Amino acid sequence: MSAGYTNRRVVITGVGVVSPIGIGNDSFWSSLMAGETGIDYLQSIPHGGLPSKLAAEITDFDPAKFFENKKQLKVMSRDAQLGVASASLAVRDAKLKKGDIDPERLGVGFGAGRMLTTPQELAEAAEQCSASDDKFEYDRFGNDSMGNICPLWMLRQLPNMVACHISIEHDARGPNNTITSRESSALLALSEAIGVIERGAADCMVVGACSSSIHPVDIARLNLFEALSRRDDNPDRACRPFDFERDGTIVGEGAASFLVEDYDHAITRGADIYAEVLGVGAGCDGKGYSNGAGGTGLVRAIQTALRKSDIEPKELGHINAHGKSTQRDDLVESRAYHRAFGDAGRKIPVTALKSFFGHFDAGSGAVELAGSVLALRHGMIPPTLNYETPDPRCRLKVIHHEPHRQLEPTAISVNRTAMGQSAAAIIRAV
Repeated sequence: MSAGYTNRRVVITGVGVVSPIGIGNDSFWSSLMAGETGIDYLQSIPHGGLPSKLAAEITDFDPAKFFENKKQLKVMSRDAQLGVASASLAVRDAKLKKGDIDPERLGVGFGAGRMLTTPQELAEAAEQCSASDDKFEYDRFGNDSMGNICPLWMLRQLPNMVACHISIEHDARGPNNTITSRESSALLALSEAIGVIERGAADCMVVGACSSSIHPVDIARLNLFEALSRRDDNPDRACRPFDFERDGTIVGEGAASFLVEDYDHAITRGADIYAEVLGVGAGCDGKGYSNGAGGTGLVRAIQTALRKSDIEPKELGHINAHGKSTQRDDLVESRAYHRAFGDAGRKIPVTALKSFFGHFDAGSGAVELAGSVLALRHGMIPPTLNYETPDPRCRLKVIHHEPHRQLEPTAISVNRTAMGQSAAAIIRAV
């Protein structure tokens, strides 16, 4: 181990989920076990002119329930509200109270994605720059329009503000950082938090990620670059990871947070431990078509996580797959599993939770990790929805139709961006 690092064990003592299939651990887990999807027709924005009319939206979220300082809400985007709420749930779940920890020993590592403004927030300013012939006069923006924009408007768009708000809400004065690596953000934030604890800079870290893709610009962009499903005749069956008939992903929103803690500190304060983080690995495809088509970055991430965890592939109880439900991404991911796990790649149970709540950048990886943590706690693997016709090119043991019992006390959760940035985390029930 590198100089300055200790052999501290790192455990998860709190989980908080805000998702389209439930707010809070119990509601979220019940939906997974019951096979209840959160995907439906878009409700919060008009969808007539959009390429996809489906989304996984959170319809019963009241952010005021999760904040002591409710004034902060006015400078938070939807993404930030979801993230801070999940952090509050995780801290409550861990029963970490003021006085249990020196504030300077409590840090935050959080993942966040692109936080888009709404047209309404800039409409009045834009109108001030419109000439009589409906042309936009740029030189009028500084003189005439800026006064019509809220002075704190920019704070709603900065991804690092989520970690800042969490720090303020919980008086966390330790290391604080934001990871913006799209879908891999949550696991990379977890990796950084482990490093912070191992080098003795903190005893506890609030870790997680948040995102909301329920925005017309995001939907149009994702349709161009990520492939959204056009199967809008039956929302329940639209997202189909690893199924032969899959035709694209579905946008969603959500957040999940974890209290990650030094094992000895957790034992001393009598915390209930969900799982131990055995190892986190990262990698990227780099240059070359063959590297991208074979998921080289994900292979490296998995191999590193296995090496750090000192376990064999056959000891994994399940794979929590990225499972985006696009033809290309699921095929690349499957190839990576066979390269990383060898023959065991066909035998390890696989679950793909995006089939429940869609794809939402950084936040989806965090919510998926929460699914694995709770799976270890309950000893059950959630099924993959809509897996009806196996894709012979993938050759995976996809859990479907109903939950399956978890036979080994370990799990690996993986995420990969379209550019090949990949991360994998192995956890074990305690």
